[in-house]
Amino acid sequence: MFKEIRNRYIRYAVIVIYVIILIVCMVEVNFLWLFGYSPTAKDISKPIQQVASEVYTADNVLIGRYYREDRSPVPYDSISLDVVNALIATEDNRFFKHHGVDFFAILSSIISTAQGDRRGGSTITQQLAKNLYRTRYNQAVGLLDKVPGIRMLVIKFKEWLTAYKLEGAYDKKDIIAMYLNTVSFSNNAYGIKTVAKRYFNKETQELNAPEAAVLIGMLKGTTLYNPIRNPERSLERRNVVLGQMQKEGFLSVEEYEQSRAAELGLQLGEIDELGSGDSYLRTAVERWLASWCEENGYDIYVDGLKIYTTIDSRVQQHAEEAMAEQMRPLQRRLENAWQGEVPWRDSEGQVIEGFLENLAARTTYYQQLDKKYQGNKDSILYYLNLPKAMEIFTWDGLKQVQYSSMDSLAHYAMMLNAGLMTMDPYNGEIKAWIGGINHQYYKYDHVFQAKRQAGSTFKPFAYLAALEAGMSPCDKYVDKFVRITYTENDEEKTWEPKNADWVFSGREMSLRWAMGRSVNSITAQITEQIGWDKVVDAAHRCGITSPLASVPSVSLGSNDVSVFEMVNAYATFMNRGKKVEPILVSKIVDFNGNVVATFKTKATQAISEEVAWLMGYMLRGSMEEPEGTSQALWEWDLWKDKNQIGGKTGTSSDYVDGWYMGVTKDLVTGVWVGCDERSIHFKNSQTGEGSRTALPVFGRFMEKIYHDDSLAYEYGPFPEPGVEISRKYDCPSPRVPRPDSTLLDTIVPFRLPDSPSLEIPVDIEELKKQLEIPKQVPQGDKESNTHEGQPLHQEPQPNNKIRIRYPLKK
Repeated sequence: MFKEIRNRYIRYAVIVIYVIILIVCMVEVNFLWLFGYSPTAKDISKPIQQVASEVYTADNVLIGRYYREDRSPVPYDSISLDVVNALIATEDNRFFKHHGVDFFAILSSIISTAQGDRRGGSTITQQLAKNLYRTRYNQAVGLLDKVPGIRMLVIKFKEWLTAYKLEGAYDKKDIIAMYLNTVSFSNNAYGIKTVAKRYFNKETQELNAPEAAVLIGMLKGTTLYNPIRNPERSLERRNVVLGQMQKEGFLSVEEYEQSRAAELGLQLGEIDELGSGDSYLRTAVERWLASWCEENGYDIYVDGLKIYTTIDSRVQQHAEEAMAEQMRPLQRRLENAWQGEVPWRDSEGQVIEGFLENLAARTTYYQQLDKKYQGNKDSILYYLNLPKAMEIFTWDGLKQVQYSSMDSLAHYAMMLNAGLMTMDPYNGEIKAWIGGINHQYYKYDHVFQAKRQAGSTFKPFAYLAALEAGMSPCDKYVDKFVRITYTENDEEKTWEPKNADWVFSGREMSLRWAMGRSVNSITAQITEQIGWDKVVDAAHRCGITSPLASVPSVSLGSNDVSVFEMVNAYATFMNRGKKVEPILVSKIVDFNGNVVATFKTKATQAISEEVAWLMGYMLRGSMEEPEGTSQALWEWDLWKDKNQIGGKTGTSSDYVDGWYMGVTKDLVTGVWVGCDERSIHFKNSQTGEGSRTALPVFGRFMEKIYHDDSLAYEYGPFPEPGVEISRKYDCPSPRVPRPDSTLLDTIVPFRLPDSPSLEIPVDIEELKKQLEIPKQVPQGDKESNTHEGQPLHQEPQPNNKIRIRYPLKK
């Protein structure tokens, strides 16, 4: 049909047009897989932008970001005009005159290149097409990618086509905004908002001409003109951009001279810290949302979500500060305990041979050495013990040292770690989450992932089972030797639990007193009477999800559980017996501002309301009963306005794990302290029990909470029972002498307003007659704060008086 066109020029033109149309069609449909994928109309209508998701606290504080490309898009109206002008003047001064492809610029580029002045001819729209659709990636080109010289022609042609499509779908301002939101500024910084925050700590609309010129100038070479790495080159490039802006009429001569004379003026922002990933909270939220994202087709690394957690930034800050303040002296205490000795020991106290070598064998560096030297142990150990300059984490800050890899392993193995979680027991909202002492050096989350022996913090589940079996807090047992015979795996076994001090006092104690004082023998008797299966069942109903070995010792915390589980289970006591599902995320908002998900807790009645209230009353016994294991909390300013606190200390064998579970009328908090390696631990109860490691963290934390007037948490008593309490519970325990001082503890059935304790002068001889004090006082529980097992200390005071300290209760 082309022969019918007599004018050969027209015929050639028509042929060219047909060829172009044919090529366009072939490229669009990826004919014979020659050209690779081309963006469709749907792709153009929904540009592909990998947008960072942001994590916020319940009080709207940004605490983290997820991204593969660190980008936070902003609309055109939020971008400084100086940024737009700098971009157009430098990258595409005919931007408003073309329709995606500037053939004049292409021709000019060819001529300049031929003359030795290499220039690009791509428009801003073409560069946007490249950024959005990855046209320069290998997979963007089909089989023709293998033909020499053809690859770039195919890429350019596809960029032209995509640029025309973009110009047809969007106006010029939208294209400018999309380009500035997608362009890379190196160091995984994408988009003008991110880079403005990073280098000038400003929002995009606040950037002035010199600052805009610095950022736009980086596009010519993001590393070469990086203002941090190469400030002199950055300044030189900035002035070139300013000159282009003045040439194109965007700056007057006076403005140009003034801007050119300005310094770089860098003011680095903290965007790196938010996106670094070094956060237990950030990691916990990601883990929390993994199944939701999979079920709903979201990717938090690219979809630009806003994730609102239940965390209160103020509570979180108080928890972090309390943890740091207490861990410093605890770390010194552990190091002092083992000064001059090897700390990694077995259960018999013998040094574990090859301990550090076994740790080293788990490291990537060891695997590299093993491969390089083909398993030659001498060579591997030589390099493992070779000192080199490194930076280590200490509680006094990062420290520069000359350590070998083995020295480093020893240092970090010796560091105490910790986990803390605080939760509202009524709605399940988690208010604070501390997974460890430093995420950069310890990735393992000690709230959710780590599971450790709970020790005596597990005893309340035995007393819960006892209450459910019909007992009352006033029922009494004798602290005596116990032998329990049972069958495990068809093998008959015998268990003879010892009290922590290896002494049985022979005292008759109420359930509340026994739990408050943490008496192992009475807990074992109760467990035997009601059955250890009932203890396991009670714990699981309250919120413990870990498998529990159903053996007599289950009540003494022989199983491994997490802080997360323990907090959830103790919350059931405070929430009228309803077990709630803890929630860390409250809602998710998509990139367009639509709420796509909300999360509420689910509650199930796990125990009766009466039993739940009695358990709260029992937990107060550790503060109010004689020799209660929580009485060290008197050190802190926690006792105003009739405030009540319940809790339970816990210490596993050999002082490996220290626990404290604390409950108030508003919050339930769990704290664990210990080394990741269980073979490293404190030596004795005076340094390593839960009342001396984990409890102080709780005390300091709650003191900060109560002193913060911006928070709604106030002093006050536990809620009154919502149902009739049918069994006896108010049974004050007898006075018990404290042999390490002239103080005698007792419980009195009244409280003075706003006073946690009362001191009354008493005649010592008369008091001794009334109490029939023995010459030798039986030793108490390891978790009390007294030095039992010593004769009553009777230093006379004036008029033969002593002072009795009364912890008061309602």
